[in-house]
Amino acid sequence: MHQPSPPFDALAARRLREGLGMAPGHVAYGLRAQYGLLVAPETVVAWERGRAIPNEQELTALAGVLWCSPVDLIAAPATLREHRVARGLAVEDLARRVGMSASAYQRMEDEGSWRGTERQTAALAEALGLTPRTLITATGGDEPLAELLRSAATTRWQAYVKPIAKMVPLPKRIVESALQQLHTDYHAQMTAISSWGASGWSTGDEGRAYLDEITDHFWAEVGP
Repeated sequence: MHQPSPPFDALAARRLREGLGMAPGHVAYGLRAQYGLLVAPETVVAWERGRAIPNEQELTALAGVLWCSPVDLIAAPATLREHRVARGLAVEDLARRVGMSASAYQRMEDEGSWRGTERQTAALAEALGLTPRTLITATGGDEPLAELLRSAATTRWQAYVKPIAKMVPLPKRIVESALQQLHTDYHAQMTAISSWGASGWSTGDEGRAYLDEITDHFWAEVGP
């Protein structure tokens, strides 16, 4: 399966190279001499100008030549693969840390759908340095979480404490407090909308906008 290139930070690559006093030709030579990669100086220039993007192997090697970490060359990693590459970890290494076979991990990474156990999820977060929010995003949980949060805000929030606490690696008491606040805030808006509507002031857009941004409200309550 073809893997998309990680989100490359072209400006950072150029600044790092110039900071080392290297020309594109020096970088190309380092890639060839140290890693056996036949990359032309023109390709290095194309990377730095955003006209081309290094693949995973090239990015890891480029970080070595520029004396930096791969994370320094990746713009805002979001997926599991991007976080793994940013940490300079091979699939086999991360799978071993998480406690599963490399093929099983690779399949989840390719599909963008995490199905690990609670222990494996905790190990994944530790290995990749993920916060609760970045963990949810990286494992494909943003939309499922948003659906649960919308239901909690609009109906009986207590019924959603358990499923959300199971999904998000946070203490149950913090989840409870956040859901109660979301429910209170949403219904306060709807009450205000109802009052305004009686006078012809509101169309209900405020309530819909609140639900559209429900995950942002949730993370604001519980922290990053």
